Amino acid sequence: MKKGKITIAITIGVMCLILVITIFMQFKIVYQSNITSVDTMREEDLKTELANWKSKYEDVQEQYRVVTETLKSYNEESSSNTETKKNLEEELANLKLLLGLTDVEGPGVIITLKDPEDLNSDDGDAKQIVTYSELMIIVNYLKDAGAEAISINDQRIVNSTDFVNITKNYVKVNGEGVSSPYTIKVIGDSDKLRSSLIGAGYVDSIQGWGQEINFEEKKKVEIGKYSSSMKTEYMNDTSNK
Repeated sequence: MKKGKITIAITIGVMCLILVITIFMQFKIVYQSNITSVDTMREEDLKTELANWKSKYEDVQEQYRVVTETLKSYNEESSSNTETKKNLEEELANLKLLLGLTDVEGPGVIITLKDPEDLNSDDGDAKQIVTYSELMIIVNYLKDAGAEAISINDQRIVNSTDFVNITKNYVKVNGEGVSSPYTIKVIGDSDKLRSSLIGAGYVDSIQGWGQEINFEEKKKVEIGKYSSSMKTEYMNDTSNK
């Protein structure tokens, strides 16, 4: 009986030992499995994170390339636009200069033309006041002599300028009334300007009508811009049709 008890005890002890060993081994397997899982997770996370950073870097690098190319394009375009703008501004300024839309100055002459002082004198029949046609003739002579800018009593003469007689001694230039004495400012070669009137004999005619004409050479003649409107109401451009 005693022997049987001992056998049973040993059997139970062996079984307990086997159970303990089995449990220990199970714990070890679970622990190793968890460690492996954690390590594997960390490695995968690192790989994923590295891939994410690599992707982000490549995205940023691509964005940088795009931005750099765009900036370069903008700079070239800006430079081109600046150059174009400069050229257009120069062309516009030159056009405004030619159209008389800017104040100008330069060497030239100032011509003063006056009506006869006494139309009722004995030789009054030969005398006559300055007319619009006379002003037009003087302007044409000056233009032929290379005048670059002309004004009459501060009315800028341009291609569209009109001369109209209103009364016997009252003329309209650019729609504005002017009268004697007429101050004609001209920018250009003073010798040519003077010769254009004297050489043609027109000054003699003016003086024969009892009018007074004087020339004054100037190193700087200031002429104001054309102040009237240049808008057209009925005229259209057909050059592109």
